[in-house]
Amino acid sequence: MLAKITAKNQLTLPKSVTEAVGPTEYFQVETRNGQIILTPVRIQRAGAVRAKLAELGVNQRDIADAITWARRDAKPAAARRR
Repeated sequence: MLAKITAKNQLTLPKSVTEAVGPTEYFQVETRNGQIILTPVRIQRAGAVRAKLAELGVNQRDIADAITWARRDAKPAAARRR
């Protein structure tokens, strides 16, 4: 099966190949012995969020305080349904 690379270095993968690996948006790309190796990557967005929170020094208590603050004027769920 052939795939053609464009002048802008874009490569279209055959549908049968993408169907075989399942739905994915990203591929890890590496070269090995003159070959291009594409490995599907499933991005875990929750991990990225946790890493950013850690980088900012946000802890569980900060999150609980923020939720309490955001809900300070909220009515109980039963009152909203009436």
